[in-house]
Amino acid sequence: MSSAVADPSGQAGAAPSPAQPAAPTPGASHGHHGPKGKLVPLALGALGVVYGDIGTSVLYAVKECFNGEHAVPATHENVLGILSLFFWSLMSVVSFKYLAFVTRANNKGEGGIFALLALIPPKLSPLASRQKTVVVLLGIFGAALLYGDGMITPAISVLSAVEGLKGSGGPFAHLIVPITVGIIIGLFALQSRGTGGIGRLFGPVMLVWFVSIAALGVPWIIRRPEVLHSLDPRWAFRFLEQTGLRGAVVLGSVVLCITGAEALYADMGHFGIKSIRISWISLVGPSLVLNYLGQGALMLEGGEGTKTPFYGIVPDALHYPMVVLATAAAIIASQAMISGAFSLTRQAVQLGFFPRVTIVHTSTEHEGQIYIPEISRALEIACVVLVLAFQDSSRLATAYGIAVTGTFCITSLVFGFVVTRAWGWPLWKVAPLVVFFLLFDGTYFASTLIKFFDGGWVPIVTGVFVFALMTTWKRGRAEMARRFATQTVPLEALLEDFTANPPHRVRGTAIFMAGNPTGTPPVMLHHLKHNQVLHRQVVLLSIVSEAVPVVPPAEALQVEALEHGFYRVVFKTGFMETPNVPQVLLRARAMGLVCEPSTTSYYLGRETLLTTGKSSMMRWRKALFAFVSRNARSATSYFGIPPGRVVELGMQVDL
Repeated sequence: MSSAVADPSGQAGAAPSPAQPAAPTPGASHGHHGPKGKLVPLALGALGVVYGDIGTSVLYAVKECFNGEHAVPATHENVLGILSLFFWSLMSVVSFKYLAFVTRANNKGEGGIFALLALIPPKLSPLASRQKTVVVLLGIFGAALLYGDGMITPAISVLSAVEGLKGSGGPFAHLIVPITVGIIIGLFALQSRGTGGIGRLFGPVMLVWFVSIAALGVPWIIRRPEVLHSLDPRWAFRFLEQTGLRGAVVLGSVVLCITGAEALYADMGHFGIKSIRISWISLVGPSLVLNYLGQGALMLEGGEGTKTPFYGIVPDALHYPMVVLATAAAIIASQAMISGAFSLTRQAVQLGFFPRVTIVHTSTEHEGQIYIPEISRALEIACVVLVLAFQDSSRLATAYGIAVTGTFCITSLVFGFVVTRAWGWPLWKVAPLVVFFLLFDGTYFASTLIKFFDGGWVPIVTGVFVFALMTTWKRGRAEMARRFATQTVPLEALLEDFTANPPHRVRGTAIFMAGNPTGTPPVMLHHLKHNQVLHRQVVLLSIVSEAVPVVPPAEALQVEALEHGFYRVVFKTGFMETPNVPQVLLRARAMGLVCEPSTTSYYLGRETLLTTGKSSMMRWRKALFAFVSRNARSATSYFGIPPGRVVELGMQVDL
C-alpha cells in the first residue's frame, strides 16, 4: 500500500504506487531491528519511551480492582485471584503476544499498526482482496483508537501520581486538580522546544522508578509470602469461577495493568526489539510483578492504606519523595504517548489517510523527533477537559480501557492476516495462535464495555471521529485522482504537439507538482490553457510515499530527461520521513538537473470543492472532505517550498 503525496492537481493527497516491500520470511526476525548502537544505552532509553505507560499502571490498576466503581471486596481469594490475573496477563499479552510474536511482523525494523498494514501484499485473490479491505479498515480504526488512548494516558497518569498528596493528611489535597492541570499545560508547552534535552533524562529517571517500585514491593511480600501463591494460574480461574459476572466486570480494571503494551510494537523502530526485550526481562517485568504482589500483600493486611494501595506500601518518610518520583514517571509516560501520536500522524499523512499538518523537526540529529502543533493543541485541550470533568483518577479509569483493548483485538486480527498472506503460514498454524491472543484481548474488551456509559464512550467517540476523518480523506483524494485522471493528456502526446506547435518559452524553470508519475499534471494544462506560455525548463515532480519506513538514499531519486526541456523527477519517501522539495532539487543536481532558485517558479493547484457532483460519496462525507481540504496545511509549507516562488492556479472540482 503506497501513496503519492502530491495528487494530480499539485496538492498533497494520495494516489497508488506499485512499489511494495518484500514479504518477510516466516519464522525469522525480519528486517533490521532499530538503530545501531550498544544494547545497554538503548535498553535504558526504552524504559521511558516504550515502558512509561505500562510502568505507571501500578499507580491505579490495583486500586481500581478493589476501590473503583466496579470493585470486588479484598478477601483472601479475591486478592490472590486478581494478582494471578495481573501476572498471567503480563506474561500472555506482553511477553508472549507482543514480544514473542507481533514484534516479528516489522516493516524493516519499524512497528505500529500502519507498518503492519503495509506488509499486506498488494496482489491477492478476489476473496483475499475483499478480506484485505476489511482488514485495512480495521487497522485504520485501530490507529484511530490510539488517539482516544492518547487523550486519557496523560490525564490519568499525572492525576494518579499527584493524588499521592491525599495521603499522610497532606495539606495539599485540595490542590490536586489544579496541580495536575498545571503539569499537563506545562508538558504541552515544552513540545515545541523538542524533547531531546529532557529525553536524555527519561531512561535514568525510569530506571530509578522501576528499581523503586520493585524495592517497595519486596518488604510486603516478605511480610505476607502467601501472595506468591497467586503465580499459580489456578487462582485466576478460581476467582472467575466463584465471582461469575462480577468477576468478569472487574476484568475491566485488571486490564489497566497492560495498558501501554501496544507501545512495545509501535516504538520498536526507535530502540530495536533486542533492547526492548532486555528491558522487559531484566527490569520492567520483574519490577511490575514485585510491586503488584506488594500491593496485594497490603490488601491482605487491610487498613487505611488500602484506599490507595500504591502509596500505602510507601514508608511515611518516603511518601512525598515518591509523589515527586511518581509524577516524574507519569510525565515521561505522557511524553511518550504524545510523541507516539505525532509519529502516528506523520505516518497517516504520508500514507494518504490524514490531511497535511504542520510537521516541525525539533532535532538536527534525530529525524524522528517532531512536533505537530495541531495534534498537540487538540491533545492538550482534551487532557485538561478530562481532568476537569472527572476530577478523580478512579472516575477517569472508567473511561480507560475500551480503546486500548479494542486496539489489542485489531492488532491480533491484522497480524493473523499478515502471517497467512505475507509469510505464507498455513491456517492451521495461525488460527490457534490468533485465537489464544483473542482469548485475552476479546475477554478484556468485552469486560470494558460495561464502562461505556460511565465515560468509556469518550475514547470510542474520538476513535469513530478520527476513523471517519481518515477514511473520508482517503476516499476523497481517490475520487479527485480519478476525476483528474479522466482529464489527463498523455505526456507523449503533449510533447508531440509541441513539435508541431511550440508554445512561447520564457527564461527560467517551472516546477509542476504531479501526483501521477507518468501523466501530465492538470495544473500544467490549466497553466498552458490560460497563460499560453512555458518556461524553457519544465520539471514534473512527483513525491511518492512508499509503504516502507525509510527509502534508501540510493533508491529515492529518479531524474529522467525528456524532449523540449522537460524533466520527470520522482522522489520516493518512507512513511517515517517528511519530504522537502528544495532539498530534492538540490540532490537532483548530481543527476543533471540544475534549477537556479532565483529563476525557478513552483506551480500548484488550489481546488475549490463543490459537493453537487455525481461522486458516490455520501453528502456528509463530501462536506467533511471539503471542510478539511480548506483547512489543511498548504502544500507550499508542507513541502518546504519558498512561498515567494509559488504560483497557485484555482480550479473548481465538483465531487
